[in-house]
Amino acid sequence: MIIEIYTDGACSGNPGKGGYGVLMRVPEKNYEKRYSQGFRKTTNNRMELLAVIVALEKLKSDENDVHIYTDSKYVADAINQKWIFGWKKRGFTKIKNPDLWKRFYPLLLQFSPKFHWIKGHAGHTENEICDQLAVKAAKSENLLVDEFYENPEGGLFDK
Repeated sequence: MIIEIYTDGACSGNPGKGGYGVLMRVPEKNYEKRYSQGFRKTTNNRMELLAVIVALEKLKSDENDVHIYTDSKYVADAINQKWIFGWKKRGFTKIKNPDLWKRFYPLLLQFSPKFHWIKGHAGHTENEICDQLAVKAAKSENLLVDEFYENPEGGLFDK
């Protein structure tokens, strides 16, 4: 079965209030789900990556063909150019967002998703939906604390 995952991140100011949006679709079952969440202080790249992580964490089986569509060169290139494997060898040190890359890495190995870069804000329907979800989440009143970003010395994640 093919699972299509569309993701986007948004940030008002960078850093600033941010959010992610996810659209997950199983075309052969005509099934679709949407997810979003906002954070009070974060960065756009963190939201782009977190959207992918959240989507993969929602999957119930690793027996599907997973395709992720993102307008983030940061995320797509890290996987497609295989930078992530060098980062892993170096323990995710001296890179931005090590907490998220560490969280993402086992998901990459488990689901082996194929990453597709799409141009953002270019009329791609699913990307526009994800952008709207992310922006709305960033503007919501239920903003979470991005612990690692706001408090890297005392955050909840390993450095």
